Amino acid sequence: MKPVTVIGFLGSTLDAAKFGPSRWSKWRPTVSICMQEDLRVDRFILLHGSYHRRLADYVAADIRDVSPETEVVQQLLNFDDAWDFEEVYGKLLDFARAFPFDPDNQDYLIHITTGTHVAQICLFLLTEARYLPGRLLQTQPQRGAPQPIGTWNAIDLDLSRYDSIATRFAEASAESASFLKSGIETRNDAFNRMIDEIEQVAVRSRAPILLMGPTGAGKSQLARKIYELKKLRHQIAGPFVEVNCATLKGDSAMSALFGHRKGAFTGAAQDRPGLLKSADKGLLFLDEVGELGLDEQAMILRAIEEGRFLPVGADSEARSEFQLIAGTNRELMGEVDAGRFREDLFARLNLWTFSLPGLAQRREDIAPNLDYELERFAEREGARVTFNKEARETYLAFAESPAAPWKGNFRDLAASVTRMATLSPAGRIDSAAVAFETARLQSLWSGGDAGGDPLDALLPASRLRAIDPFDRVQLAYVVTVCRQSGSLSAAGRSLFSASRTERKSTNDADRLRKYLARFDLDWARVAAR
Repeated sequence: MKPVTVIGFLGSTLDAAKFGPSRWSKWRPTVSICMQEDLRVDRFILLHGSYHRRLADYVAADIRDVSPETEVVQQLLNFDDAWDFEEVYGKLLDFARAFPFDPDNQDYLIHITTGTHVAQICLFLLTEARYLPGRLLQTQPQRGAPQPIGTWNAIDLDLSRYDSIATRFAEASAESASFLKSGIETRNDAFNRMIDEIEQVAVRSRAPILLMGPTGAGKSQLARKIYELKKLRHQIAGPFVEVNCATLKGDSAMSALFGHRKGAFTGAAQDRPGLLKSADKGLLFLDEVGELGLDEQAMILRAIEEGRFLPVGADSEARSEFQLIAGTNRELMGEVDAGRFREDLFARLNLWTFSLPGLAQRREDIAPNLDYELERFAEREGARVTFNKEARETYLAFAESPAAPWKGNFRDLAASVTRMATLSPAGRIDSAAVAFETARLQSLWSGGDAGGDPLDALLPASRLRAIDPFDRVQLAYVVTVCRQSGSLSAAGRSLFSASRTERKSTNDADRLRKYLARFDLDWARVAAR
């Protein structure tokens, strides 16, 4: 076992006692340390000022009485103001740097029960920073004890050594990461690693964050979640201010971002604080930051670095302290090379850059996001809608296949779920609804009619109103398949691909012809574009 050295302040109040035997009935923290049966103190570095030299001598003598093996070293440390944080920290730092520590051969305990609160805080900080290479030592009196020995506890600031703390920290970190993902159990390993890193950056740094990725990849939603996480951790107090920089054009951009003074230009009838000022103490999300003009970029850079900017028409600067998150679907390095984006602003934003993958690169996450979108629909519309088993399997088979490019990423998925849920008034999305929706998506991605309903041009409104919603969805899908097929027979084989294997003789063309006739339609009319 290594020899133990205790370093602590003399307690001018707690360690004081009247001379005589009665002093042994009082708990004195510095003396009590050396009275512990399960703690051998080989050396005690007793810090004190000149004013308390007599008390220090008295306490040192008592330590030698109760623990003859303890060497007491009285260390003079004077403060002009023991409550001046800067002075106390500075002198303790000088002491720590000059002290001949030997942690390989000595154990050090830093006593933080005595001394002013400022001194205790400084000892904690110096121990945490390893200027004092030891463990913290706390002592306290014990009620009902036969003598005033009290109790002691050593605290190692390497929290990884405490299993319960490490476990709770890991759980808290996992909860934060899940929070950033809106509670969605994502399965993409690369995305999960990125979210874990964003969680660490969000709670430990105020530096700007740059979110890159295609439109609809979830940059805006992630930025808001980062804001909510920081607010939960009491790291931010102001509002979340989101700006779509693509909408800021011309002279109005400066006014919108930085504000203006009354009379600064025609139409400026009153002062306007601007979005940067509105984000004071909060978080500013500049979406599509690559769309900003060079002048606006220069002022944004100064606002980030100095927290100051000049409103339009103002004589004095305004101040705003905000956390910045920028989003873009552009390759900003290329924009810098082309002279459309300032290199110095890019360098400032590029400290923490995260590229969000599109939905097509996260196909394994479509299933959990499908459930998430259904939950959002239920919260928004007050009606819960679910898939039947076959319809869900059919939709996921399409959504997870290369045939689905998901050009609009999560926006496409959210819109898709909303359409299916809305067109399923019974609260159950069936195979017909899925067939109609997948046809709509294919038409949308191929540049076809974004409205997606091919029946509008085929049947008059009066006839459409007479068709039940269930039949209408099915008919729309049939029409879409017919238009994608080269002949009536080919369309029939595609539409009846499952049931035709169960029949001895097949005439898919005839079946399809009779189905269309129910709605006063024929092949020629349906196939015509």
